[in-house]
Amino acid sequence: MLSQRGTLIEPDAADLLCKQPNALDVIEDYLSSAKHGPPMILTLHNLRQLLHEEMKTEIPDLNIITEASTQHTSRREIRVKKDITGKSTSIGDIADFMRLFQDRYRTLKRLLLRRRELQGSVSISKAKKIERDVKLIGMVSNARTTKKGHKIIEIEDEDDSITLLVLKGSPAFKEFVVNDEVIGVIGDPAKRGEMIIAKEIVRPDIPINGGMSKSDSSSWAVFVGDIHMGSDKFLEQQWKGFIEWLKIADEAKDVNYLIMPGDLVDGIGIYPDQEDELLINDVYKQYEVLGEYLKEVRDDISIIACPGNHDAVRLAEPQPALPQSIAKFFDSNIKLIGNPAVIDLEGRSVLIYHGRSFDDWIAAAPGLSYGKPLEIMREMLRRRHLAPIYGERTAIAPEQKDHLVIDEVPDIFVTGHIHKAGLGDYRGVVMINASTWQDQTLYQKMHNHTPDPCKAFMIHLGTGKARVVKFT
Repeated sequence: MLSQRGTLIEPDAADLLCKQPNALDVIEDYLSSAKHGPPMILTLHNLRQLLHEEMKTEIPDLNIITEASTQHTSRREIRVKKDITGKSTSIGDIADFMRLFQDRYRTLKRLLLRRRELQGSVSISKAKKIERDVKLIGMVSNARTTKKGHKIIEIEDEDDSITLLVLKGSPAFKEFVVNDEVIGVIGDPAKRGEMIIAKEIVRPDIPINGGMSKSDSSSWAVFVGDIHMGSDKFLEQQWKGFIEWLKIADEAKDVNYLIMPGDLVDGIGIYPDQEDELLINDVYKQYEVLGEYLKEVRDDISIIACPGNHDAVRLAEPQPALPQSIAKFFDSNIKLIGNPAVIDLEGRSVLIYHGRSFDDWIAAAPGLSYGKPLEIMREMLRRRHLAPIYGERTAIAPEQKDHLVIDEVPDIFVTGHIHKAGLGDYRGVVMINASTWQDQTLYQKMHNHTPDPCKAFMIHLGTGKARVVKFT
């Protein structure tokens, strides 16, 4: 009945309503008595008032909400700690690529040398001369499986290269490796220094901690991904319900940040026959319409948005923020950042990455799938790199510094891209895959990919408490 009248209901309100013996009568009387037409959302607060006052109360007047919102503090300063925007040095020649991989190797080597297991590591050239247990660090150049089921891994450092043999059934065999990641190896020499029999593979990883320590922040941050404005599959009513929820819901009154990790619009020519599913076939108009929608967000909420592979910036990562020709469509409460980026929200470090490399991880690693985004995010954190695999679907810009290395351990790590919803924890880092606001496209249907849309993830910056609000 509610959906037929264009009204959404909060999950907690739905639970309470189901416990009422006359639930249908309550809804019918409530909807028919509202002076301004059916409300966008039936909140828990509204329903409690309705039941307490025997259905004499209407949806709260938005003027009251506006007055309450004026009690919020002014928008907080958002500190950008890492972002390629305005700092790109890429020319695209071979020397740039050499510097990129040298920086990746050196940065991740420093992280690996902090691991107790790798104390005493030597270079590959020295490892070839050692006839006892050896520890070394290298970048994977190739990995394959032999006819007998063993693994052969080629690694290299800045001066030399060597082959690793990983025997089937050994502890190291359980670890899958991907090209261009940097690993530590503990093993025994074989074949006069031409090969190492790997007993253990060590990742840079992140330290184990108990999660975010409590602070005095009272703010909530909300994460929503992959809006895809301009698509005829854009879920407009659910999005409007989300915006209305930000305005009137009790649980949203302390939301001060809204983070959107890429694919803000659907773009043009991104996948085959996309034009058949476009409601707006001008990319600038797509951003203009998105800007109008975002003007409805409460003024005291700061919006942070990065691009994705559907957005109008270079496809190669790291991507800079949207240019001024597009930024002009947005209000001043919207901060445009690059992809990836690290920002500071009231003392909490937030790593934002759209997630294009999910496609490469899934193609390269057994067991990873589009249905389990948190497992892929965990592998990124273990390797301290967002997109290590070069030359596949994720284009990598040859910057002098590898901006895709996770050199700082974040408090919150958010991605999008694959239109799934996920909330979890790895060694104290809160991981979010931020859902989508686009229904299944024909392209997704052809690839048997079913989205999990219209979910907003809330994180309390003071306590680390998490919530999921569904608008499906």
